[in-house]
Amino acid sequence: MDHIKVLLMKFAAITITLFAIFGVFYEADFGELFLISLLVTGISYVLGDMFILRKYGNVTATISDFPLAFLSIWILGGMFFGNELPIITLSLLSAFFITCCEPFVHGYVANHFSVERHDLRGQNQLQTEFGEEMDATTLRDKAHDEEKNKEE
Repeated sequence: MDHIKVLLMKFAAITITLFAIFGVFYEADFGELFLISLLVTGISYVLGDMFILRKYGNVTATISDFPLAFLSIWILGGMFFGNELPIITLSLLSAFFITCCEPFVHGYVANHFSVERHDLRGQNQLQTEFGEEMDATTLRDKAHDEEKNKEE
């Protein structure tokens, strides 16, 4: 059930963005934009949320969502609309606004799914260092005490 909620959230964000940008600048067909939104949602969810987010974390997944959304919209827009409009410009603009919504989706995924992030350092390989805190007066007093002991 949580997967469906995430997919609906992503689909809503992508659909609203594409309808706003392609609808305003191109007056694109509703069915074509709906299909592009559906495909971009699926690609973004599988690659961005299920693979990159789980493996590398939120920041990397958000950064990678921009080129992923841009390339998906650019390729699909070129297939559906042809060269009738500046697809690259509209794809960049759409990818930017979609990427702005992604951290919220990633937060939901992180809270509702067991995101097992594989740290590059390995797990449980942390080391703790223990030491005594010394300041200048303690060091001076300690050196003075050692000199007294040597003299005696």
